[in-house]
Amino acid sequence: MYHTMLMVGPPGSGKSMLAARLPGIMPALQARELLEVSMIASIAGELAGGKLSDRRPFRAPHHSASMAAMVGGGLRARPGEVSLAHRGVLFLDEFPEFSPAVLDSLRQPLENGESVIARANHRVTYPARFQLVAAMNPCRCGMAGEPGHTCARGPRCVSDYQARISGPLMDRIDLRVDVPAVTAFDMIRPAAAESSAVVKARVERARAVQAERYKGLGGDAAILNATCPASIIETAAAPDAAGARLLGDAAEQMKFSARAYHRILKVARTLADLDGDDTVRRIHLAEAISYRIAGERLRSAA
Repeated sequence: MYHTMLMVGPPGSGKSMLAARLPGIMPALQARELLEVSMIASIAGELAGGKLSDRRPFRAPHHSASMAAMVGGGLRARPGEVSLAHRGVLFLDEFPEFSPAVLDSLRQPLENGESVIARANHRVTYPARFQLVAAMNPCRCGMAGEPGHTCARGPRCVSDYQARISGPLMDRIDLRVDVPAVTAFDMIRPAAAESSAVVKARVERARAVQAERYKGLGGDAAILNATCPASIIETAAAPDAAGARLLGDAAEQMKFSARAYHRILKVARTLADLDGDDTVRRIHLAEAISYRIAGERLRSAA
């Protein structure tokens, strides 16, 4: 749904596998989206044999990627990974290992849905409306917070590692999810789970609801909750009385920024849509807030 996500967990917990499965539960590209994706791929020279696909892009650049590789550049101002992931998923594994400058270059595309490449005599703008999914170990040694493990470097192993991600970028992360280690028992006796087809159908229904909502509010049917302007989301995601009290108390106690406040509303609106609920309720806001503060729980646990 284009909400940004950061998964934190030890090596082998399945973070990369989960990210790779995301395009499979996203709706197929619509005609306009397919044209946009194909044009970008063609400019980048990645449209092999002129073949088109309605599957959403999935890009996973290595953490050694340069600024030009990430946001675009070079002699011909080619599109970068953020544009090649347009209408799809940009997966950044080993998130803190990327250069801080490269990570901070994501802030403009995440905010505006565009990548601007400026040169002395020209300026090129490529679309870059993607879902950022990042993954990282909880600390440099990878096992902070796991039962029976103590980091050799102590608490600073966590704090120093996570400090490589700037505060302004972290403020743009909607969902901060702790991914626990998978045990042998988990593999032997897996729990019952929904199929990807069932989840995809629920996502498609939620997308259809959003399209109708924003058309009715005078917006574009292509608007999603995650990309909805703040002035509109306050109406579209107006919570019930109990939810409003919870959000007010949480905002006061946790000192949310204005951006964080609106992002919580957007996530809660999406959770309500997935539940088929017209009203954003306390339970939806509680879940949205819990995703927001998951990173703080991790740091305190270490």
